[in-house]
Amino acid sequence: MNQDYQFPTGPELREMDEAQLKALCQRLRAFLVDSVSRTGGHLASNLGVVELTVAIHRVFDTSRDRLVFDVGHQSYVHKLLTGRAGQFSTLRQLDGLAGFPKPSESVHDAFIAGHASNSVSVALGMARARSLMGEDYSVIALMGDGALSGGLAYEGLNDAGNSREPLIVILNDNGMSIKPNVGAMAKHLSNIRTKPSYYRVKKAWRGVTRGSAPGRLLYRGVHRFKEGLKKHLISSNMFHEMGFEYFGPVDGHDLSKLIWLLGEARDMKKPVILHVKTVKGKGYPPAEQNPDLFHGIGPFDPKTGKPLGGGKLSFSDTFGSTLMELGKDPRICAITAAMQNGTGLDAFAAAYPERFGDAGIAEGHSVAMAAGLAKQGMIPVVPIYSTFLQRSFDMLIHDVALLGLHVVFAVDRAGLVGADGETHHGVFDLGYLRLVPGMQILCPASRDELALLLKQAVYELKGPVAVRYPRGGDGRYTGLSDTPVLRQGSDITLCGYGVMINNLLDAADLLAARGVEAEVVKLTRLAPLETAYRASAQKTGALLMAEEVLTHGGVYEQIAADPALAGVRKRGLDLGEGFVQHGTVPELLRRAGLDAEHIAGAALELLGS
Repeated sequence: MNQDYQFPTGPELREMDEAQLKALCQRLRAFLVDSVSRTGGHLASNLGVVELTVAIHRVFDTSRDRLVFDVGHQSYVHKLLTGRAGQFSTLRQLDGLAGFPKPSESVHDAFIAGHASNSVSVALGMARARSLMGEDYSVIALMGDGALSGGLAYEGLNDAGNSREPLIVILNDNGMSIKPNVGAMAKHLSNIRTKPSYYRVKKAWRGVTRGSAPGRLLYRGVHRFKEGLKKHLISSNMFHEMGFEYFGPVDGHDLSKLIWLLGEARDMKKPVILHVKTVKGKGYPPAEQNPDLFHGIGPFDPKTGKPLGGGKLSFSDTFGSTLMELGKDPRICAITAAMQNGTGLDAFAAAYPERFGDAGIAEGHSVAMAAGLAKQGMIPVVPIYSTFLQRSFDMLIHDVALLGLHVVFAVDRAGLVGADGETHHGVFDLGYLRLVPGMQILCPASRDELALLLKQAVYELKGPVAVRYPRGGDGRYTGLSDTPVLRQGSDITLCGYGVMINNLLDAADLLAARGVEAEVVKLTRLAPLETAYRASAQKTGALLMAEEVLTHGGVYEQIAADPALAGVRKRGLDLGEGFVQHGTVPELLRRAGLDAEHIAGAALELLGS
């Protein structure tokens, strides 16, 4: 890497002049492009917040002041300015730097932030703790990338504005999410109000008038007149109505203005909104021209911006093409929560715009809206990443299952997802979906099976159905099977579902080399649980199950309690009871003992070999 590993920290930043700060921003951008081109990661959002992050660290001390990200993929510059540049080659790698803020990684990381819309709520809790404990530090919530499309953001804003707790909320508006409609006059007044000269005059006026009783009376009268005029002209500024002092919109790449306004916001000692306009991908033309691609990207050529590798069809691609085929039926509609491209819906959205809806980062709303569609005769298909579907658990129960409505959930990224780590692994959905009365759960092991099961879920099943599938594409097992038994054996049954089948088949090969004949059984319907394992386990007398979920979240416990398997030796393998960190999927499976070698070893132990 040709960039220096050292970047100035807060105390050093406060000694730098404007020219030095601008040069620092250029160096940060060059470092980000060079580093992320090797490791992959969230590039465009970080390029857009370079000046804003430098300004924050110029004004605040994040080892004590609390900076809460929303969401945390825009924290790379923050990490560089807090002494972690030398570790950036390990970003999102096993045992390396996390791609999101992580308090266990640094005292400068106030809170973990992998999901959206919670920053104001968390920050308000921190501000209230500060007041209750009689301490003195600043609390800043940095929101961006669509967080305001989530309802939780408004719950936090509503309470924070009413609380009068000193708190700064920075809205990073990069044109991809927040589009406040406040009118030409409001924008004109906002631009006037963000000029340093306006606040210098305001501060001087306050100082002069507060020195005497008549002066204070005059100040209050002018203030009431000004507030009344502002309320009349800017009636659509909901942040002001919520109780916030509103600054903005502000050029998010104007360092001197950002530094000055952050200092003013800090000194006001009340709830403040700073609305910052930034350019996603700023300073790197490929990212500016295609910010969606560079939002989260694998390794790429930094000279051209073109991704390295790729080309393999994924489960998401197959879901998208299958739904396009089903879309000929006018009853089929698709709802996503800010993941149109990621879930493979681009083609459907273009072909059937009237039957496509992107609800933003609002999974609960998406599921409740799907319930309404289903109640009135439509067939809604709702693709949501596993890690985000858990945000809609109440709606799954109350709005869909309670009425037995036919909603098809496409649970994308089920299982381990790799570099995004513990905030994004899809290892909880099976556990909570199996709790929902009437929920049917299907789990394809190949892309061909996904296409078949999606069609079955839409047309052959009734009530709520979840079809869960992983990130990535096919492994060893492709196509379809007429029988759940993929490989015949007499000594032990290896049982699993989804793409874990590939590791079981490989483990069976390793066992065969040791003279052990393993039978491999693939489960497809996990709720209600099919019983294809029974005959095989009764034949071999031993059953080993491997699942890419946390302990107590899978189906092994139900199988182990099956009275039909009394006398059968049994063992279950899974990811364990703790959160799973970031790394490649093969690395994480190996560490959890779910790779072929460990599965084969566990089978030999079960057999006493």
